[in-house]
Amino acid sequence: MPAFHYIAVNPSGQEQKGVIEADNERQARQSLRDSHLLPLSLHSAQEKKSRANWWDKLSLPRLRGISRKELAFITRQFATLLKAGLPVEEALTAVGEQADKPHLKGLVFSVRSKVVEGHALAATLREFPQAFPDWYVATVAAGERSGHLDQVLLRLADYTEQQWQTQQKIRMALIYPVMIILVSIGIVGFLLEYVVPKMVAIYGQLGQSLPLLTSVLIALSSGIQTWGVYVFVLAMIVAYFFRRAMRRDKVFRTRVQQLALRLPGLGYFVRTTNTARFSRTLALLCAAGVPLLEAMAIAAKLVTCIPIREALEVAAKRVREGAAMHLALKQTTYFQPMNIHLIASGEAGGQLEPMLERVAQQQEEDMKRLIDVSLALFEPMMILIMGAIVLFIVLAVMLPIFQLNQLSM
Repeated sequence: MPAFHYIAVNPSGQEQKGVIEADNERQARQSLRDSHLLPLSLHSAQEKKSRANWWDKLSLPRLRGISRKELAFITRQFATLLKAGLPVEEALTAVGEQADKPHLKGLVFSVRSKVVEGHALAATLREFPQAFPDWYVATVAAGERSGHLDQVLLRLADYTEQQWQTQQKIRMALIYPVMIILVSIGIVGFLLEYVVPKMVAIYGQLGQSLPLLTSVLIALSSGIQTWGVYVFVLAMIVAYFFRRAMRRDKVFRTRVQQLALRLPGLGYFVRTTNTARFSRTLALLCAAGVPLLEAMAIAAKLVTCIPIREALEVAAKRVREGAAMHLALKQTTYFQPMNIHLIASGEAGGQLEPMLERVAQQQEEDMKRLIDVSLALFEPMMILIMGAIVLFIVLAVMLPIFQLNQLSM
């Protein structure tokens, strides 16, 4: 049955939102009335654009992309219910009823309505690309073909949970450095905006030449007071157009990413992150029974760095033409020699899937070590930089006083 988002008024006069399943809109409204609810608006969960009035457009929940945490949540529940022996339709109903967010509930019920109509699960998920990526749909399709959908979904749940945990770990690790940067900028800005001008007023009455550090600090403070707002606005404008160009201009984005790949440290991080994502996704798809060529094409699409993605697409074409996979990946120059040897060993011994898992695990561990080391070095580096700035300001303030004491003696 199709799913409908609704806004209704209960007997106590309070508005109530939710999702209801019905054959059509008329039956949905009747079901709401039978539940002692007065429907104000009704909207099909599968519609991309609402034809309701402006209030509906502001109030009704929309089908939109879901986070990795939400994707892992519904995948884990769905896999558990299927493993317990429930049919796909009943399992989707239970997952939808368990979901507490309207957009997630509407998404699950929309998928269920298509499945009830006779569509395959993978084909249904493909109609919601904003929620289910290509690799997810391909893995589900392979699970349907093999008859082991529950096991494949458990693998998907593990994979999506691991992605979410890695994302959360990086975000949590960046909180402290970001706070240090913001506090440092705030302290320096306060000193230059309020402390230094008062110092300038006092020193201006002395009528003596100022030390070089003091003159530099006064000039810097004056420049910030005069041009600070304009510089800030210009920086915001540049950042806006840079971000817009990165999103819309593929040539510009490619050049920026090529430059990032050449930078020491950052280039290694970008290579490791993208090749690890490719290896992990490829291992997951191969384990689910997706053909190697199709799996390589899907995994390459997940690579966000355009130069690496294009190199992997060329590698997939070489494998299609008969080249060995490890040789094709070696020619991309983005994989480490150890990883190439592991993949070659897996190809030779018929153990490609576990070797790809090992390659992905090794690259992810390298990436985590790089993040930990970078953050461990970043904190003392910021403290040293902040200390140097404060020392500069203190010396610039105190040197005229020392100079005045020497003249008075």
